[in-house]
Amino acid sequence: KRVPVALKISNWPGGYVRPQAGINSADIIFEHYNEGWFASRWTGIYLSKDPERVGPVRSGRLIDLEIPAIYKAVLACSGFSNGVLDIVRKSDLYPDWVASPSVGVGAPVFYRDFSRDVPLEHTMYSSPALVREWAAARGISGTQPLSGMLFSELPTVVGEPARMIKIPWRSLDTEWRYDEASGRYLRWSDGLPHTDALDGKQLSAANVVVLYVPQWNTDIIEDPHSGALSIQFALWYSNEAIIFRDGIQIPAY
Repeated sequence: KRVPVALKISNWPGGYVRPQAGINSADIIFEHYNEGWFASRWTGIYLSKDPERVGPVRSGRLIDLEIPAIYKAVLACSGFSNGVLDIVRKSDLYPDWVASPSVGVGAPVFYRDFSRDVPLEHTMYSSPALVREWAAARGISGTQPLSGMLFSELPTVVGEPARMIKIPWRSLDTEWRYDEASGRYLRWSDGLPHTDALDGKQLSAANVVVLYVPQWNTDIIEDPHSGALSIQFALWYSNEAIIFRDGIQIPAY
């Protein structure tokens, strides 16, 4: 009965951003390479749960033009680079489906938390409720035309055993380890349990999907300090994937 919210969440550097807040409440998290191809950033999709706080909230990327379209979500992020902002302003998201200081949306949708001694860019927070309140004032609310996302309780095909998934980003080691007791995969980052700041619980997922997506540098400068370029992710193609659930892996397309 409410609109999904896509919140952009920082995942690097670990010493500044972990533990993030509200991550275990996301229905889906997309994890993708950030500019420079060294570590990852997240887009969390929130519908079924409403955490009081989510963050640190960071800036959106090109992939965030596709994800909100897939889930009929309002996008909320701390900003955009100039090149990406130009594309956002020309997209269907603008002006009513994107909340960001880059498009003139500030407090109370976004606020700063200075309780940790971290650089300013790691201090912004929001929540699905704050974003929905902003969207409702612009006529965006209620049930969205979503389909799919229905899953069987038990696997319907025979898969190969998969107790641990290791994703070696260049500057970030990610592991998902299957927990027999809960039937879920638990997340480790850089060798440590990856927990949620709100409840201290380790991040877990019933389904982990590794999606092989064509991706390439564009000519958009994402970071003016390093000159790193924005990455395009071709989510619109049919791609090879591996689905992990119940301690098994299932090839997919």
